[in-house]
Amino acid sequence: MGQPQTAEEWITALDLQPHPEGGFYREIYRANLTVNLGDRQRSASTAIYYLLRAGERSRLHRLRSDELWHFYAGQPLTVHQLIPEQGYQALTIGADLSQGQQLCGGVPAGVWFGATVAAEAGFSLVGCTVAPGFSFEDFEMAGAETLLQEFPEARSLIEQLT
Repeated sequence: MGQPQTAEEWITALDLQPHPEGGFYREIYRANLTVNLGDRQRSASTAIYYLLRAGERSRLHRLRSDELWHFYAGQPLTVHQLIPEQGYQALTIGADLSQGQQLCGGVPAGVWFGATVAAEAGFSLVGCTVAPGFSFEDFEMAGAETLLQEFPEARSLIEQLT
């Protein structure tokens, strides 16, 4: 078999599983080094493959760690961020630098974010690196009512991604 071409081929080739926020993922790295964060101990960093198909969504959530997104294949991915006291900010991860896309971009800890494929068809295959490392204990899904109180101007996005 040659290089995967479709979302389903990538899901099979990389042994991706459904993610609670939407899309598919597989953890590919977890540092042996741990860091003490006062109330918790975490791996220094973790990394996953993450695939999202057009028409699907990564639901709004936030982490207690920074997350870097890396573009690998397919269509560009828009990471929608709701930043306290700043509002909405989009980060487009993709290979077309002339269109303002970035090969890699970060989401700071504590920022609400979700993602959509920036095309009507296809998929986005990206990598996500979290430092300090990811734990579902540090993962919080957003509730629409709470977000609408803080970001009323983003009603359409919040309704789409919750």
